[in-house]
Amino acid sequence: MPNIEAVWARIQEHESEEFHQIRGKAFHYGMFGGSIALSTTNQQIAKSDFEKALERVPLRNTVPVQDLRGPSYIYAILMDKRIRQNDW
Repeated sequence: MPNIEAVWARIQEHESEEFHQIRGKAFHYGMFGGSIALSTTNQQIAKSDFEKALERVPLRNTVPVQDLRGPSYIYAILMDKRIRQNDW
Protein backbone atom coordinates (compact mmCIF):
# COMPACT_ATOMS: atom_id res chain seq x y z
CA MET A 1 0.00 0.00 0.00
CA PRO A 2 1.43 3.41 -0.94
CA ASN A 3 1.90 6.02 1.77
CA ILE A 4 0.03 9.31 1.97
CA GLU A 5 2.79 11.20 0.13
CA ALA A 6 2.47 8.93 -2.91
CA VAL A 7 -1.33 9.13 -2.86
CA TRP A 8 -1.27 12.91 -2.32
CA ALA A 9 0.99 13.24 -5.39
CA ARG A 10 -1.63 11.31 -7.40
CA ILE A 11 -4.36 13.59 -6.09
CA GLN A 12 -2.28 16.63 -7.13
CA GLU A 13 -1.66 15.12 -10.56
CA HIS A 14 -5.40 14.96 -11.24
CA GLU A 15 -6.31 18.41 -9.92
CA SER A 16 -9.10 20.08 -11.95
CA GLU A 17 -10.17 16.79 -13.55
CA GLU A 18 -13.75 15.57 -13.20
CA PHE A 19 -14.57 13.08 -10.46
CA HIS A 20 -17.95 11.59 -9.49
CA GLN A 21 -19.50 11.03 -6.09
CA ILE A 22 -21.00 7.63 -5.33
CA ARG A 23 -24.42 8.80 -6.63
CA GLY A 24 -22.94 10.28 -9.79
CA LYS A 25 -22.66 14.01 -9.02
CA ALA A 26 -19.65 15.46 -10.85
CA PHE A 27 -17.10 17.73 -9.17
CA HIS A 28 -13.50 18.83 -9.43
CA TYR A 29 -11.05 20.23 -6.92
CA GLY A 30 -8.11 22.59 -6.61
CA MET A 31 -5.07 22.12 -4.40
CA PHE A 32 -4.31 24.68 -1.71
CA GLY A 33 -1.32 23.76 0.42
CA GLY A 34 -2.28 20.85 2.61
CA SER A 35 -5.89 20.63 1.48
CA ILE A 36 -8.19 20.46 -1.52
CA ALA A 37 -10.98 22.95 -2.27
CA LEU A 38 -14.09 21.46 -3.86
CA SER A 39 -15.95 22.96 -6.82
CA THR A 40 -19.46 22.11 -5.62
CA THR A 41 -19.21 23.35 -2.02
CA ASN A 42 -17.12 25.79 -0.04
CA GLN A 43 -15.60 22.93 1.96
CA GLN A 44 -11.93 22.11 2.04
CA ILE A 45 -10.65 18.65 2.89
CA ALA A 46 -7.29 18.39 4.64
CA LYS A 47 -4.54 16.02 3.63
CA SER A 48 -4.78 14.57 7.15
CA ASP A 49 -8.35 13.41 6.43
CA PHE A 50 -7.13 11.58 3.33
CA GLU A 51 -4.36 10.04 5.42
CA LYS A 52 -6.91 8.71 7.91
CA ALA A 53 -9.13 7.41 5.10
CA LEU A 54 -6.17 5.71 3.42
CA GLU A 55 -5.91 3.41 6.45
CA ARG A 56 -9.47 2.21 5.69
CA VAL A 57 -9.30 1.48 1.95
CA PRO A 58 -10.73 -0.20 0.00
CA LEU A 59 -14.03 1.52 0.70
CA ARG A 60 -17.32 -0.13 -0.31
CA ASN A 61 -19.26 3.05 0.44
CA THR A 62 -18.92 6.26 2.46
CA VAL A 63 -19.85 4.74 5.84
CA PRO A 64 -16.25 3.96 6.97
CA VAL A 65 -15.25 7.61 6.47
CA GLN A 66 -18.33 9.35 7.90
CA ASP A 67 -16.22 10.75 10.75
CA LEU A 68 -14.04 12.68 8.28
CA ARG A 69 -14.78 15.94 6.47
CA GLY A 70 -16.44 15.41 3.07
CA PRO A 71 -16.85 11.63 3.16
CA SER A 72 -18.53 11.40 -0.25
CA TYR A 73 -15.69 13.38 -1.82
CA ILE A 74 -13.01 11.35 -0.05
CA TYR A 75 -14.68 8.17 -1.29
CA ALA A 76 -14.94 9.51 -4.84
CA ILE A 77 -11.29 10.52 -4.97
CA LEU A 78 -9.68 7.55 -3.21
CA MET A 79 -11.74 4.94 -5.02
CA ASP A 80 -11.22 6.46 -8.46
CA LYS A 81 -8.97 4.29 -10.65
CA ARG A 82 -6.68 7.27 -11.35
CA ILE A 83 -5.87 7.53 -7.66
CA ARG A 84 -5.98 3.93 -6.44
CA GLN A 85 -4.14 2.48 -9.46
CA ASN A 86 -5.00 -1.09 -8.39
CA ASP A 87 -3.22 -0.59 -5.04
CA TRP A 88 -6.45 -1.30 -3.12
